[in-house]
Amino acid sequence: MIYDVIVIGGGPSGLMAAISAAEQGSKTMLLEKGNKLGNKLAISGGGRCNVTNRIPKEKIIENIPGNGKFLYSAFSVFDNYDIINYFENMGVQLKEEDHGRMFPVSNSAKSVVDTLVNKLDTLYVNVRKNTPVQTIVFNDDLHTVILTDEEEIQTQSIVIAVGGKSVPHTGSTGDGYKWAEAAGHTITTLYPTEVALTSDEEFIKNKTLQGLSLQDVRLSVLNKKGKEIISHQMDMVFTHFGVSGPAVLRCSQFVVKELMKGPKEVQMTLDIFPDRHQDELIQQIFKLIADDPKRTFKNILKGIIPERLLTYFLNEINITDQQKAGNISKETVRLFTELLKNFIFKVNGSLSIEKAFVTGGGVSVKEIIPNTMQSKQMNHLFFCGEILDIHGYTGGYNITSALITGRLAGVNAAHEATR
Repeated sequence: MIYDVIVIGGGPSGLMAAISAAEQGSKTMLLEKGNKLGNKLAISGGGRCNVTNRIPKEKIIENIPGNGKFLYSAFSVFDNYDIINYFENMGVQLKEEDHGRMFPVSNSAKSVVDTLVNKLDTLYVNVRKNTPVQTIVFNDDLHTVILTDEEEIQTQSIVIAVGGKSVPHTGSTGDGYKWAEAAGHTITTLYPTEVALTSDEEFIKNKTLQGLSLQDVRLSVLNKKGKEIISHQMDMVFTHFGVSGPAVLRCSQFVVKELMKGPKEVQMTLDIFPDRHQDELIQQIFKLIADDPKRTFKNILKGIIPERLLTYFLNEINITDQQKAGNISKETVRLFTELLKNFIFKVNGSLSIEKAFVTGGGVSVKEIIPNTMQSKQMNHLFFCGEILDIHGYTGGYNITSALITGRLAGVNAAHEATR
């Protein structure tokens, strides 16, 4: 039997591609090497599945710093609002949460995955799980998929949707890159994004701040000249190896890219009060001192920031626990507020690509037709999802990219097969 379309990979983009191809009337097969479909969907959004984001497409593309502009053509065909309608028309009611994030009303990723899997059944897609692909033999007329047990399956069109190298327990282990290269594609440098960062700072090695969470702070990445590259105002946490949390994850790709240029460390700055001016903080502390000069400086500052961070900052400017507020100089207050507004520390790396949420790099988008996801290098070959050199922040942006590219790849693979 010769298939019209074979989709390799049962993640978000692969499921969407297989459904979309079958909806065009194509004889479709979906191959998944694991024993479950939709693994990444199942764990996304803390197990609740952040399917997309209800904000203007320009804003979504801003939140996909890794080649997001490539998706403008795709968004003109099928966009985030289409994703919302798509799921609601299949019976998955969605609700909007902070920052436009869309979740199923059920609060369960399983309802999203089950709906997609059931759709495959109703469209008679031949789904084969526990079926790893060994290689693909590309030809002008028919492509041949060779499984690890040497079985050969022929198809008119092929969609590669096997993901990147991040979160490998979901099945994304980088299998697709060698197939893409065999078809003449360039794989851009792979690196971790949306990943925790490591540091050799003494306060990290000594675990001084380990486990300390900070809310709504502004974290920035500086280049070697000390100029700000990017900043994000979100939460963060100090860990036993460095820093993590939403602000860190968003800054991480910019740190990794700087380190790829050669430096051993990258500077980050932390502003604990991003919505307040330093002068305002200085005046607040002067008033606290004037109101109670006989109390210790440390005691009048309690509650301004977490106590462990307060202790660390006071040690940094050589203030003891016993020093009275009335004896504190204006210069000391300035130094303290400088730490509150511009605490500089260095990071020297990240956790591995396997421990990152998202893979940076992949199949070069210069070699992909942007409104169809078709290869410019090989007939009847399509790519979608994280195998492409496209990556966004967490918050539904990567799944949006996966579903949109999956939709285009599936529809156009079907059209090519019957052309």
